[in-house]
Amino acid sequence: MTQNPYGVDPPTRPPALRKSLGLVDGVAIAASSTAATTSIGIGLGVTAGVVGLHLPAIMLLAFLPVLGIAGAYTRLNRVEPNAGNGYVWVGRSLSPWLGFLVGWVSIVATVAFLAYTTAVTGSAILQLAGQAGVHEVAGLALDPGSTAQTTVVGIGILVAVTFTAVTGIRTAARLQSGLLVFEYVVLLGFCGYGIVTGPHAFSLSWFDPFAIPSASALAQGLLLSVFCYWGFEAAFTVNEEVRDPKDASRAGIITLVTMLGLFLLGSIAFQRVLSEDELAGHGAEGLAFFGERLASQPLAALPLVALMVSAVASLQAGVIPTARGMFAMSRDRTLGPVWSRVSARYGTPAAGTLLIGALATGVAALALVIPRLADMIMATVNAVGIVVALSYALTALAAAVRFRGLLREDWRQGIRAVVLPSLSAAALLGLGGYLVWSFYTSTDHFELSADNGWFLLLTPTLMIASGFLAAAWAKWVRKSPYFRTGRGTDADAPQLLATSR
Repeated sequence: MTQNPYGVDPPTRPPALRKSLGLVDGVAIAASSTAATTSIGIGLGVTAGVVGLHLPAIMLLAFLPVLGIAGAYTRLNRVEPNAGNGYVWVGRSLSPWLGFLVGWVSIVATVAFLAYTTAVTGSAILQLAGQAGVHEVAGLALDPGSTAQTTVVGIGILVAVTFTAVTGIRTAARLQSGLLVFEYVVLLGFCGYGIVTGPHAFSLSWFDPFAIPSASALAQGLLLSVFCYWGFEAAFTVNEEVRDPKDASRAGIITLVTMLGLFLLGSIAFQRVLSEDELAGHGAEGLAFFGERLASQPLAALPLVALMVSAVASLQAGVIPTARGMFAMSRDRTLGPVWSRVSARYGTPAAGTLLIGALATGVAALALVIPRLADMIMATVNAVGIVVALSYALTALAAAVRFRGLLREDWRQGIRAVVLPSLSAAALLGLGGYLVWSFYTSTDHFELSADNGWFLLLTPTLMIASGFLAAAWAKWVRKSPYFRTGRGTDADAPQLLATSR
């Protein structure tokens, strides 16, 4: 008999990951994936350029649908914990094609995010070098705003954190915990001080979403804010490696609520210290400028160090869940067998982790076609925001379909399990659709520029189209059983319960 390259034939027990994580580890991984300091240091300036001095309002408004999505993840995880999460849940409840698409766009979006974060990490390092008095190397003037320079420096860090992720998720989680403590202490200290001493008066209008300049600004601001919250679900991708699957759910919710608090704190602090023009005009260097307005050197460098630490942590945290998602898909033969190879030494998908790092390096190199870092960040965030909104919406709809019977049995449970996820899905689909339409109608020609609507649509379109092509290959060439049932081959999941209670 020819040996199966995937190692197992369903329903034979598939390869299992080592259970070594607790609640704190899950929170550390999810919090690092959301990268609060990076989102505050860079995302707030980008978002302010769209919505003006209404950052608290847009962060609160975006939190509502994301909270509904988190509830859907939690309830689905309670009945079917799986490293593939949305890929398995959507495939089982809606359609294997849509399930595969969720898994695929999550992977490609994270790879794009890793490429973006690679450049952000390099920019932070170059800014620190400048503050230390190093302005050129071998005759080359260091420029934190250069995509080429920041990418080259960041790739070196990406390689290092990828190898750390290979050695074991427990080791990675411990590193994440230490990095988080440092960056949160710095973030809380500077933001708290900024709120107390900032020269600009506090205004309740900051919390008024109706004061945002236009509907398109509201839509784009919401999408940018959803991107800031993106990553809390990393806790669910390691649910096969936690000792109690409920810890994954708790970690996801704890992380999301913590992010809301940090984003509100950062938004208020930035608007107390910086003017609207200063907020929108500093982009990737916003946190460094914020620190310089509050303190002199060397204390002013601390926020920049925290940004660098956050970027490094989010690089590692991005590699980990992506490799786990591809591990789950490989077990179902929807992806190649290399992704489900578990290292005998470390108990991790080592080969897949290394390949994710290599893919992210390649995408980071492709991003060099956009010379200005600020433009590259805007293009990446818009593209990832659209596909993340689609992925979240489909997962929420899967929860609504899976638990629709609760509407007849217990209307209170039905509202939480069906109505709220459905409303969240509708909000995100409407938001993404409106933004796609506004990008399409904003221009009549294609141009390789971050302010060209057709260019901004190209990346998410390629992400989604490539997903359907990959799904067709998995169904008809690999002949994956996933496309007959939508079910994933989970190593350790319990039997499905009738309801989520």
